[in-house]
Amino acid sequence: MSYNKPLPVPDPESAPYWEGAREGRLMIQRCASNGKYQFPPATFCQGQGLEKPEWVEVSGKGKVWSWIVVRHPVPKDIYASEVPYAVALITLDEGVRVTGNIIGIDVDDITADMPVKVAYRKVTDEITLPVYEPA
Repeated sequence: MSYNKPLPVPDPESAPYWEGAREGRLMIQRCASNGKYQFPPATFCQGQGLEKPEWVEVSGKGKVWSWIVVRHPVPKDIYASEVPYAVALITLDEGVRVTGNIIGIDVDDITADMPVKVAYRKVTDEITLPVYEPA
């Protein structure tokens, strides 16, 4: 499988997120003491600071909070075939915000509060990218 774009590099904090994506599961951290979800991944609960958060599978459903449409590829040789594309900030039903591309819809038809659900784009044997499509 050939993929010529930059790839995420999982680290100890984010590895469960990327492992989940590879398995078709959206994994987010949750603080065991107060139940609050957090993203991006961190070593400690963001609210408490002392506890180690647990990884849980979430619904993958949410709404578009904000987005941009990329119409000019930078660098041209890597992204030229993909423009225009949308990069969005998604508020998951669990309350955290994640980023991802919006697929399956014309970029000019994306709206605020549009319901979306996670989908997965396998780009290498090791990396599968969570993307979002209209729900």
